[in-house]
Amino acid sequence: MAGNRLDVGILGMGTVGTGVARLLLEQRELLRSRTGIDYCLKAAVDVRWDRVDLDLAGVVCSEDPAVILEDPEIKVVVETIGGTGVAYDLVQRAIRAGKHVVTANKALIATKGRELFRLARAHQVDLLFEASVGGGIPIIKGLKEGLVGNKILSIEGILNGTSNYVLTKMYEDGMEFDEALGEAQAKGFAEADPTLDISGYDAAHKLAILASIVSSTVVDFEKIHVEGITEITKMDIDFARNFGYVIKLLAIIKNTAEGLDLRVHPTLVPKSHLLASVNYELNAVSVTGDFVGNTVFYGPGAGQRPTASAVVSDIVDLSRDLLLRNGVGYCNRTIDPCEEPKLVPLDQVSNRFYIRFFAYDAPGILAQVGSILGKLDISIASVLQMEIHGKDNYVPLVIITHLAKEAAMKEAMEELAQQDYVRGKPLCLRLHR
Repeated sequence: MAGNRLDVGILGMGTVGTGVARLLLEQRELLRSRTGIDYCLKAAVDVRWDRVDLDLAGVVCSEDPAVILEDPEIKVVVETIGGTGVAYDLVQRAIRAGKHVVTANKALIATKGRELFRLARAHQVDLLFEASVGGGIPIIKGLKEGLVGNKILSIEGILNGTSNYVLTKMYEDGMEFDEALGEAQAKGFAEADPTLDISGYDAAHKLAILASIVSSTVVDFEKIHVEGITEITKMDIDFARNFGYVIKLLAIIKNTAEGLDLRVHPTLVPKSHLLASVNYELNAVSVTGDFVGNTVFYGPGAGQRPTASAVVSDIVDLSRDLLLRNGVGYCNRTIDPCEEPKLVPLDQVSNRFYIRFFAYDAPGILAQVGSILGKLDISIASVLQMEIHGKDNYVPLVIITHLAKEAAMKEAMEELAQQDYVRGKPLCLRLHR
């Protein structure tokens, strides 16, 4: 960092990269007046410059990453390529070249974080990733700074806008899953291939990052239990409503004495809970600390401008740190890449459950179902059977349970699916608690 000027390079000029460039150029004077530092976008790299609609006069524009990675004046590299292929290789090269890296790439941090944090530590540079979770919501900064004096007891978050939009449309407008997803795609809230979003894995990437901060270790993304929303029907939305719940895809961290309980799955949330009113593409994260109590972070979880805002906040934090330490040292001590967290196996967790399946409408069927659940110590709290008869005389049956072990419920679901009076695969969801 020369004097009070910080030269920045951007790898990847897609939606987010262009947003970061736009903010750095258009808000340059505002940033200088607020920080005393001149943030100079010196170079940008992309392989498809035809898609970039931005005046980049004075900025070196190239298809060759070397213009950034080999320029000794560029101290901060912004990675907005996405994915874990080219982005991973270039981030490693940037770190080895002694450059600090700011990224919005959740998949990269969630799956390659351990290697990158170790490399950053070895080269005494920073790797910052505020924009990787929650878009413009300052959840990572909140955990690292605002709540630094707290032991985080739990986190519950709506972290995927696509899934939240789909579930909202199913609840508010009575749409079926496919119709709601099609509208999300038409409005740009879902990708042409939405698999990562509706499967729950996008939220799981973000959960892995938050769990790593909570535990000050690197959480293995592959060890997180993940369920998506593809099996939820309008019928389930309506049944949940009748019981006083809204179905949301939640990313959950419970910090227990036995270890971290990490899960992503659809959850029946009481209508009175704050998360139940978070609709459409918006995100929200509820954090409970031992001193602060309950807090909620809410706002746009994606989009060019919110994500760019988060990236630039990391650049500003980094520049202030560089001034304090005169460019020497390593400040990213939030996550220790050498430590392994203790995780609680899902089978040992207890939850309340929502079970829905189609059962043959005949005397004694409910007693047989109760017998299967009872022998596994699963107690029934409520039962709802709708008189919706088809030609085959099967009707939807819904059961809400009291607290039960995940292992017991898994066994019960497998046994129910084998009964000749059950048609199709039973659906099991969890209740918020």
